[in-house]
Amino acid sequence: MSRLYVNNLRAYSGSVITIPSTTKLSLGGKTISENSVLPSASGQTNKAVGSDGESIVYNTYGANGMQVFTSSGTYTKTSGVNQIMVRLVAAGGGSSGHGESGGAGGFSEKILNVTGTATISVVIGTGGTGTYYSGRSGAGSSSSFGSFMSATGGDGANQTYQHSGGVPGVGAGGDVNMYGGGGSCHGRYNGTGGYSFFGGCAARGHPRGGDYSRNHQARSAPGSGGANGWFGSYLGPEGKHGMVVVWEFK
Repeated sequence: MSRLYVNNLRAYSGSVITIPSTTKLSLGGKTISENSVLPSASGQTNKAVGSDGESIVYNTYGANGMQVFTSSGTYTKTSGVNQIMVRLVAAGGGSSGHGESGGAGGFSEKILNVTGTATISVVIGTGGTGTYYSGRSGAGSSSSFGSFMSATGGDGANQTYQHSGGVPGVGAGGDVNMYGGGGSCHGRYNGTGGYSFFGGCAARGHPRGGDYSRNHQARSAPGSGGANGWFGSYLGPEGKHGMVVVWEFK
């Protein structure tokens, strides 16, 4: 084997040094090819250098987008996405018209590799119905993301015992699984619905004939329990529906 020691290489003619296709260059034992050189950066603003498994390419990496589900449907993966992070909350339980409030839905969070996956079924829990004084409010139903993860809904007021707040639901299958907040008991008229991972229930009060809480029940965080009503003769607010949030990553 012959060796040539040089500090500079210059073309014999022109400005291009040609290496025959039958000849290979080796650097530290690794063959250098056209894929060893970065592709042109022209037109690749805000993109990073990576590999597609065969060549060095420019592409967008990291967080790529978000899909939010407030009703049941199907998650369809965006092209090029290989991992997702899912946050899921079940629905909250309903409240009574006098003192007791609903429990919040459970919460689950998970990072999933979705390489080779195109679609995943999404189920969103429905909030529990409200009731009058001393009645049993409806429980919130479960939310789920395919077979990967799920959470149970919060119980309605008075479901466990008379004059008791609804117990919360809990997550399952995630990297993080949590209970929601429990509902308040028969404590005068200021019962707060259980707080979910995403926030709290509607405002409470006795204006507007005692229907104030129910009139504003939509202004609640996903998965929260229904706030209590003010008078026994009025129907308590409903629990808030669940939600699924999907972050997509390349």
